[in-house]
Parts: sequence; structure tokens; C-alpha cells
Amino acid sequence: MKRILKIVLSLSLILALFVFYILFSTGSFRTIEHMFNGQIMMKVPIVGAEDIQLSRDDHFMIISSDDRAGRRDGKPSQGGLYFLDLKNPLVAPRLLTNQSNVSKPFYPHGISMIKIDSAKYKVYAINHPDENVHMIESCMLENGVLTKDSIYVDENIFSPNDIVAIDEHQFYFTNDHGFKSGFGKLAEDYFGLKVSNIIFYDGGNFREVASGIAYANGINYDPTRSLLFVASPRDFLVKVFKVETNGDLTFIEDIDCGTGVDNIEFGEDGKLWIGCHPNLIHFGEYAKGKRAISPSEIITIDYRGKGDYTLEQIYEDDGTNMSGSTVAPTYEDLIFVGNVMDDHFLILKRQ
Repeated sequence: MKRILKIVLSLSLILALFVFYILFSTGSFRTIEHMFNGQIMMKVPIVGAEDIQLSRDDHFMIISSDDRAGRRDGKPSQGGLYFLDLKNPLVAPRLLTNQSNVSKPFYPHGISMIKIDSAKYKVYAINHPDENVHMIESCMLENGVLTKDSIYVDENIFSPNDIVAIDEHQFYFTNDHGFKSGFGKLAEDYFGLKVSNIIFYDGGNFREVASGIAYANGINYDPTRSLLFVASPRDFLVKVFKVETNGDLTFIEDIDCGTGVDNIEFGEDGKLWIGCHPNLIHFGEYAKGKRAISPSEIITIDYRGKGDYTLEQIYEDDGTNMSGSTVAPTYEDLIFVGNVMDDHFLILKRQ
């Protein structure tokens, strides 16, 4: 009897420690308070503005929009890419996509944009037209008009999240899961199983260049230093890689951010600006429609080299103003804060 009691107590202790680990590692014990040295300029009524790409040269940005809550609730609607003139940022964004330049259905996720010449940009968008169908689409943007370019379909594109263009023909993207369904996918979300990866497209072929990541998410490239930054929100890490001349990646280090990092953008000063989910359990419940709001956070990383970086918290909110922040690009004194499935995104003004 005593032996059985010891076994039960031991198993109960292991279970309690395991539950504590999950709660601790997902930010469940954090106290969230409103913090921002500035003001909210506007709440822009575009649903699910999950990713934003910005051109400071030509003063505009592209917004990736998808009504994920509507699709979750059985009311799907066509997503789209929107154009915002940064010289007049409080004017309503203009829809760029239509039936002739993107697939239908078009449910965009991560996007990337690269300048081709003085008047033309190439825009990449991850599209999830079906729960089990994923692709990457590219369009050309010229004089504010979007035209269809290419569609990429490959067995390596199985759970794409974010993408970054290296040039007109090459890009990296993240698969945020290694398992497509079942217990394996659940284990990735809750237990932090490290099986997601990074894929490189060299202009002709797709290949895996990094793996063993817990929920590989936002990705961005610093061409000046040949560095690739990848968000691992389940581990609260930004992973830093050296980009080799053949496209391979050499791991440099992990940056512990203490929050669920999502999309990564570069500020005018070269710092990484990251939209974050400080409480992943609350975010998961919010995404399933079981919680009304989920906290938002913005951090910056001033990365000067291996082991030499500074983190700073810029914004924190319990979700009252906007839930589930994912991205935070800057333009002059403005911060544009996107999200997963709210019915608006924020324009903040720094003091």
C-alpha cells in the first residue's frame, strides 16, 4: 500500500511540475500592465492585419489581411493585401488584390517585399487556401498596381508562416510546425517540441537549411551583415544565423526575449522591432474564440554582434486596445501594430 502511495505521489509531483513548466514557459505568470511612452493615433478598421511590409524609400506599406476569426467560425471571406500611403497614414488603406492578381481563395499570412528597380517591387505572400493546402504567391507592384507573377507549390511548403525575400528570385520561409495534425502538433504547441524548420528557395529548388526550432515564426534578413533572424515564440527566443554564400545557415546564438516573439522588422536605426504575445496560453484561448482579448507587446533588440545586444520594451497592453500583436514596423515617429484576428490594427505615435 505504501509503495502504491509513493508511486501515486511521485506521479502527481511529476504532473504538477510539468503543468508548472508549461504555464511558466508560456508566460502565464506574467503581470500585464499598460505601458507606452506615446499615444494611439488611430485604430484602422482592417481585420487580421497579421503582417506589414514597409518601404521608407517610397513612403508606403503593404498590409496582409485575413479574417481568421470568420474562417474559424465558418464564415470565410476573401483576404487581401492593402496599400497605405505613409505620407498620409491616417487615410484609409486601399485594397490591392482582386480575382486577377491572386488566387481564390486568398488567405494571406506572412509577406515580404523587395525593390527590383526604381519603380517596381516584388511582393511575396504565404497563402493558406485550404487547411491542408499551402502555397507561396508572388506579385509585382508598380505605380500602386499589383499584377500576378508566380505561384510556388512544393512538399517543403507544408506549414508556412513567414517569408523574407533575399533578391528577386531567392527567399527563406519558416514552417511553424513539423507535424501536420494529431498529438505531434499538440505537443509542439504545448510542450515546446522543437521540430519546425527554415526552408531556402535558391531560384530553382527548395531545401531545408535549419531545423530543431520550437514554432519557427517571424523571419527577416540583414543584408549588410548577412544575418538571418528567426522568431521562436514557444521558446521566447530570437535565433540568429549567419547566411553563407550558398544560402546555408550557420547558427550563431539564441536571444532570450522573455515573450512570445512573432514577426521581425528593422527600424531606421537598425534595431529589430518585434510584435509579441507575452502570454501564449491566453493567446491560444483567444485564437480559439474562448477568450475575449489577449495581451500585446512590442520589444526592440539592438543587435551589435554575438553576445552583444540590448532588449527594450516599447509597448505593453492587456489586449484592451488591440489583442494578439504580431508585427510593429516603424516610420518616423509612428509604429504600425498588426495582429492575428482583431477587427483593427493600431497606429501609435512615439513621444
